[in-house]
Amino acid sequence: MWILIWGEILSRRFAIIGHEVPAKGGFSLNDLSGSSGRLDVLLRAVNSALFISHGIREDTQIVLHLEGAGSRRIKFDGKSLKGVHPDERSIAGQVRAVTKSQIPPVGVWQEYSRGIAHSGGSIGETLQEWSQEGCEIFIMDANGTPLENLSFGEKSGFVLSDHKPFTNAESDLMCNFESTSLGEKWLQGHSCITIVHHHLDRH
Repeated sequence: MWILIWGEILSRRFAIIGHEVPAKGGFSLNDLSGSSGRLDVLLRAVNSALFISHGIREDTQIVLHLEGAGSRRIKFDGKSLKGVHPDERSIAGQVRAVTKSQIPPVGVWQEYSRGIAHSGGSIGETLQEWSQEGCEIFIMDANGTPLENLSFGEKSGFVLSDHKPFTNAESDLMCNFESTSLGEKWLQGHSCITIVHHHLDRH
């Protein structure tokens, strides 16, 4: 493995927090919604963020935050991703392989395979990195400003949680960023990503 320098700024970014997904040690591919800490929620988010019919969104990246038994971030980069198919088990296999390796230092991104890198750290580090790179950050929240009432620049990042709400500590880290809503009902994360893509594709 080697340290990867992410110099290119992509136009769309998503970050999703898996509060109970194991950050190390691996997990069973036969129990993605149970003993893996609801990893299935994050896998569907990857699928919605990156894959389209007969192709992949090269302008998008998604960062998974694994917060069970440690803290690890896994980044999927649509521009260079290879060898990953748009199904949960294929993506889960890639995530499991990463979790069997040592967690890199916080803030150091190491390439694991083509288009997949990992680093130590939590959502706070991701927010800091995005801000330093000039990315406008939006927090997905049913009580936020309606998505259609906001304008978006070339570099936009969206933060989501898994089946659990953001913790108080996470909310404190996000309090200075704009929150945006897709309606009064709480939608599943992968559905939110699809709607955001649809909105940005049209505007």
